[in-house]
Amino acid sequence: MKRLCAPNELTEGQSRGFVIDDEKLFAVRKDGQVFVYRNRCPHKGISLEWLPDQFLDPSASLIQCATHGALFLIDSGECVAGPCAGQALHALTCTENREGIWVEA
Repeated sequence: MKRLCAPNELTEGQSRGFVIDDEKLFAVRKDGQVFVYRNRCPHKGISLEWLPDQFLDPSASLIQCATHGALFLIDSGECVAGPCAGQALHALTCTENREGIWVEA
């Protein structure tokens, strides 16, 4: 397991990008739970964010691809709107404890 950050460094409704072993990832906290995905849109294989750590739509209720506007559910990574509808982001297994948020790498 690789440490992403301290638990308090990813607050409710926030997203953050990371690079672990040259792989771009991002994490989102929703309803107290952390979800981690590869930072790669299934439509074109490009990074999702338009600014550092900006992976969510304006309502902070969906993950949004800044390039094509595709929208993904935070808790499953499923694309619900846009050119890759029906596809999904690649989720990574993560755990959280007092020392940090950890991802399987």
